[in-house]
Amino acid sequence: MIALVATAAGDFAVDLETEEVEAWPGDVAAAASGSTIVAVVHTKPPLVVSHDAGTTWRASGRGLPPGVAVAVGDDPDVVVYAARNRLYLSRDGGLFWHALAVELPEIRAISIDSS
Repeated sequence: MIALVATAAGDFAVDLETEEVEAWPGDVAAAASGSTIVAVVHTKPPLVVSHDAGTTWRASGRGLPPGVAVAVGDDPDVVVYAARNRLYLSRDGGLFWHALAVELPEIRAISIDSS
């Protein structure tokens, strides 16, 4: 399991089993549901996804603009990604993305209300 940590000196990935620390490219914004974790990173593509509680990761979001926030629904296949003023929706765990038509003021955080 990996902890993504934002610090004043930069961002780091910490392996919670071995306690190894690696530099992480970019600010940390992450969300989880069950064993699915999605993290926004400042690389291309702008997301990394784990479906096994952080044991393994894969890049996601090719073609998406840089992001600021992410949210995962109670159904871990539902992921919402926020760029500066636009939302993108995935209904398949981050494999494919759909841009929502609405444009918002500058986005800082998002969450999903499943009620």
